[in-house]
Amino acid sequence: MTTTLQERYDDAMFDYSTGDYAGAIAKLQGILAEAPVDFDAQLAVAMCHYRLGDYPTAIAEGHKAEKLKPNEQLVHTNLSLFYMRSGDKQTAEKHGLQARISSWKENMAAPVAGAAQPADAELQMAQPKLAPVKLPEKFPDQPWKKEKATGAAKPPPPAH
Repeated sequence: MTTTLQERYDDAMFDYSTGDYAGAIAKLQGILAEAPVDFDAQLAVAMCHYRLGDYPTAIAEGHKAEKLKPNEQLVHTNLSLFYMRSGDKQTAEKHGLQARISSWKENMAAPVAGAAQPADAELQMAQPKLAPVKLPEKFPDQPWKKEKATGAAKPPPPAH
């Protein structure tokens, strides 16, 4: 029975979740031998080394993931964590800032043309009206502010 890369990745993540970081690393490195540009596997290898307390290797593996997706927020968040744990606060702060910038860029991305629009009419953006609305040239008097018989303004209500 042949297993897919995704099945092998899932198996490695199960090892990670049970604390078998060395086992997860071995499986993830097998995936990377076949698919060296597998971002998720590369990022997971770095995190496994971090969990083992091998910060220099975690940093090196994290930078490999950074080369695959240089603007990925999670890469910089992890690198910030790795550098902080290794005692390099200045580089940790640099990657922390890069993570925030990546987050902002992601949130500011323009919507893709032709992307699916919400099916619910209430969630769709307002469309411009077809015909312009003509405003009245003169607004009517405000009869509720005048006495009917004299036309004088009503006195203010008594204060309590």
